[in-house]
Amino acid sequence: MYAMSNVGNTIAMVLAGGKGERLSPLTIRRAKPSVMFGGKYKIIDFVLSNLFNSGIKKVYILTQYRAYSLNKHIRESWGKWTGLGEFFVAISPETSSENEDWFKGTADAILQYLRFVESSDADYVAIFGGDHIYKMDVSQMIDYHRRNRADLTVAALEVPVQEASRFGVFSVDDDYKITAFTEKPKNPESIPGRDTCFASMGNYIFSTKKLIEVLQEGKKRYEDLDFGKHVIPMMLENRDKVFAYNFNDNIIPGMKAEEKGYWKDVGTIESYYEANMDLIHVSPQLNLYNYKWPILTNQGNLPPAKTVFDEDGRRGMNIDSYVCAGCITSGATVRRTILGPRCKVNSYSEVEDSILFENVTVGRHVKIRRTIIDKNVVIPDGTEIGYDHDQDRAKGYRVTESGIVVVSMAEAK
Repeated sequence: MYAMSNVGNTIAMVLAGGKGERLSPLTIRRAKPSVMFGGKYKIIDFVLSNLFNSGIKKVYILTQYRAYSLNKHIRESWGKWTGLGEFFVAISPETSSENEDWFKGTADAILQYLRFVESSDADYVAIFGGDHIYKMDVSQMIDYHRRNRADLTVAALEVPVQEASRFGVFSVDDDYKITAFTEKPKNPESIPGRDTCFASMGNYIFSTKKLIEVLQEGKKRYEDLDFGKHVIPMMLENRDKVFAYNFNDNIIPGMKAEEKGYWKDVGTIESYYEANMDLIHVSPQLNLYNYKWPILTNQGNLPPAKTVFDEDGRRGMNIDSYVCAGCITSGATVRRTILGPRCKVNSYSEVEDSILFENVTVGRHVKIRRTIIDKNVVIPDGTEIGYDHDQDRAKGYRVTESGIVVVSMAEAK
């Protein structure tokens, strides 16, 4: 639909089983890919939109921990959009009668559902993670894989040498063929002729026959079969053709210069908060208003957002904020804040530098700053959050080192 070239005969498998423990308490009742981002989206909508916009519409989403809300989201939105012979379907050990085991590693997850790959007539299998924020035309990576006649192509971020030790790093030759892979190396090897390194994004294009072959071989050797730890080293040992694809070379329609190479692992409360707050800048690095590469989600049948009252001391205002459908700002002031769908902020209240999930109700005379509030939470009249962290902790809220307060559904009761 939006992709620049033919994706060939490709199916995708999205690994969406992440617990997201560092995002707790937002992940107490949901998997990380199901966490809200940018008000109306879920984190998983980004990878699914990339695949859909790239023309890949046969997608298995492998869910696992606390998968109910994620499975429901995929069924009610993504499952409805595709046509004959196309599908976005969530499958997980919770719903599989054949295998009740949890996935033991990233490659083990694919291995447990290898029957779907074997029964397809796909030439290529795209295996992507479900918990990062970025835009990517996957068809360009498939073209690169095809041109190199590769067995495996790994999407790679170009990162400064001093930051590379946090990642799995590839050594490559002049043609970007991978010669070695090291997890979190002390002295990372740079790209030939550059002062940067290639770090794995955890996104892979496999030639189907090679994927089946290497997983069946890996199954004999490792119980916790993992792409980074086991599969890539095995393939390098076997002298298979493994290439790095430079994510910086990926261009999507309508992309602005500042968006190039944008990729965020929103795995901690701090990184999650910062990535959301970046959206409300005048020129955010991630442009959600690019209609040539839309991020798709379940829109819902909600009325437009509105502000109510215009009198001194009681004026409904949303300033420098993202406000989703169904929101009412009633005689309150909302600044530099993301309001998820169906939020209501009542009179004489102030909400600043915060993220409110869906259906949050803020009472009267409330003051909130630098706070993330989970869905369906009701904040009573007169409450203050984010002003006295000792009081916030005493109420059971989580307060991060940088002073971000998190109010979850359980704590608000």
